[in-house]
Amino acid sequence: MMLDDLRGLLALGEHHHVTEAAAALGVSQPTLSRLLSRVEAELGARLFERDARGVHPNPLGDVALTGAREIVDRYDRLRRDLAGLLDPDSGTVRLAFLDSMAISLVPRLLRDVRRAAPNLRVELRQEPNHVIVPDLASGVAELALTSPHPPGPYGWLPLQRQVLALIVPPGHRLAGRRSVRLTDVADEDFVSIPPGFGFRVLLDDLFATAGVTPRIAFEIGDLATIEGLVGAGLGVALVPEQFAGASGTVALALTSPSAERIVGLTWRDDRPLGPAAARFREIVAAAGPYDAAG
Repeated sequence: MMLDDLRGLLALGEHHHVTEAAAALGVSQPTLSRLLSRVEAELGARLFERDARGVHPNPLGDVALTGAREIVDRYDRLRRDLAGLLDPDSGTVRLAFLDSMAISLVPRLLRDVRRAAPNLRVELRQEPNHVIVPDLASGVAELALTSPHPPGPYGWLPLQRQVLALIVPPGHRLAGRRSVRLTDVADEDFVSIPPGFGFRVLLDDLFATAGVTPRIAFEIGDLATIEGLVGAGLGVALVPEQFAGASGTVALALTSPSAERIVGLTWRDDRPLGPAAARFREIVAAAGPYDAAG
């Protein structure tokens, strides 16, 4: 049974006359009569009673009309929903982002998108990098703000360069220094992001290059919390420099030229982006890059 058959039943149920129902559908009367006969034969039941006044659903017809209305309504709703999703200026974009972007880059980026496309809807997913990549692969997220550039079939639009700094508690023996080497804090307790996070991979590479094995005292997956723990005197930490100071911590520049994190917008480049996601990327590309201190 085709969707047009169901619409034919609904027209008969509304108009109670083959001629009027056929006119509403834009088909001939014989065509609609054959449709009704075919549907009744397929369902194995007489659905309408015919008399001089027209056609009228019997109890079985009432059941068939209820089911037909539900199916047609669901199909029409599906078409409307898909049309909304596919509209580049009013569709829906599924964006994942790193926890550390929640109060810095994400609000600024969304502000720019809202100004350029005020009707574009954005579904946000705040999650760590090791969750973002599978979400992109499965299609749960279409775009993501992450670091570093994921290996594999992923496009990459760099948006922000974040300089890393060593933060120490107020009164720390190194607090008066302008810059430090990682070897200067080789014997310190460190507060760090746990293994598995993209930022932890960056830190491990920095320590390995410096020949330092850090003594990890605490691990937590939130950079703002790390800053708070350092401010409480529970260790030192490497964080993007804009995270320093909220709890009185002191930021010290690192002598390593690779002490930076690049945050970018990424997406699967082995399949096309939906129109709304492509529009989002276009707006962000035109607005960026974004100053880490902004």
